[in-house]
Amino acid sequence: MSEPSHDVLVVGELNVDLILNQIQGFPEVGKEILADEVTMTLGSSSAIFASNLSALGTSVSFFGMIGEDSFADTVIGSLQERKVDTNPIIQDPHLNTGITVALNYGNDRAMITHQGAMSKLSMEAFDPDLLTRVQHLHFSSYFLQPGLAKNLDVLMKQARKNGVTTSLDIQWDPGEQWDFDAEIILPHVDLFLPNETELKQITGKTDLETALQSISEFSNITAVKLGEKGSAYMQNGEIQYASPYPNEEVVDAIGAGDSFNAGFIHKYLSNADLAECARAGNLCGMLSTTAPGGTDAFENMERLKKIARSSYEVDLEQFLEI
Repeated sequence: MSEPSHDVLVVGELNVDLILNQIQGFPEVGKEILADEVTMTLGSSSAIFASNLSALGTSVSFFGMIGEDSFADTVIGSLQERKVDTNPIIQDPHLNTGITVALNYGNDRAMITHQGAMSKLSMEAFDPDLLTRVQHLHFSSYFLQPGLAKNLDVLMKQARKNGVTTSLDIQWDPGEQWDFDAEIILPHVDLFLPNETELKQITGKTDLETALQSISEFSNITAVKLGEKGSAYMQNGEIQYASPYPNEEVVDAIGAGDSFNAGFIHKYLSNADLAECARAGNLCGMLSTTAPGGTDAFENMERLKKIARSSYEVDLEQFLEI
């Protein structure tokens, strides 16, 4: 394997987010309600993860597909501002860039996504040489990218053959079919990063620990996001828990799970133990909720250092080595 030019290659979906906050009620067909705040920002689980991981000092490149429209300009410009290498991104003038409309209600949200170009991307467009220049591959949003998802085990095998570690966050299934062949895919995934609901859905289990044990024979490391309860992680069938960093003044929870992934993987790449990785994930997930959108909080690292120090007595610079 040649010397990596980036620490992490992110393979995933790209879109912008139109975020509505302070919404006066819930939408009903045939009726109109008002939202007092609106924000247009970089969206998609993969891009939020890439941006916030880059903000922590890990070098990141991105492979995905967008159109050639104003939303594409927002995506490319936002990633480049955050020092993410966008050269591998494919732009197709015949396709639309994806967009998600997010309706925020406290710690929860409802979302509507137009997939656009992300649904057309396939393994045929992937350049295997990208795997010779990184040390880690992250894939996100399995159910939004059918062209890549059907060959995900092949991609993960290729990565590990090149000495590249791998991670996967499946995200929500809009069709709620949860057709995910864990026994085929997870043996080739070093870090599996679902949230609690997603894990229960793909396993058909109603209890967290039972769901974890049901995949223990063919998973490597699984870290589960538990929201306000922190996280759980499992290796070799042993389950551990990491306490949360509570935030009683959540601005919104968009990107909190992706920020957890960024903190966890940032520490994982420094060979930290899993307890430290989970703590870093929990902290970054909480910090994400202190500003609107998935990436805004990580634009001002000095502000985050002050929050971590004053609220949790954590030296963020020392803990995350940023």
